[in-house]
Amino acid sequence: MDIKFIQFQSHGDERGSLVSLEDNKNIPFTIKRVYYLFNTQEKVRRGFHAHKELKQLAVVLKGSCRFMLDDGKEKIELLLDNPEQGLYIESFVWREMYDFSDDCVLMVLADSYYDESDYIRDYQEFKELVSA
Repeated sequence: MDIKFIQFQSHGDERGSLVSLEDNKNIPFTIKRVYYLFNTQEKVRRGFHAHKELKQLAVVLKGSCRFMLDDGKEKIELLLDNPEQGLYIESFVWREMYDFSDDCVLMVLADSYYDESDYIRDYQEFKELVSA
């Protein structure tokens, strides 16, 4: 599986740091939806789905969390803990997020509006679709 991280340019001085996100510039798509997760309870896992079309970019704004990505052939686990870097997630990639730090704020940018019919929420169905 080809894991893609997008490195953002950070601007800062003694006052702090700033990262700018722009569609089709440092974000590889037009942003249609933004959501974020926070106050995730200890030992809670999130995600448990893939998308048929949707592409996303996950950015940990504060703290850290782990991702497990599965393309049906390979599973990869990685740590997100850098607000200057985004994890690009293609369609047909199963994802689970876990080990959220107490202060974790995970922001996700999406290239489409919410559409329940785009979700694959059953892992067995996901495995069948990617092997077809």
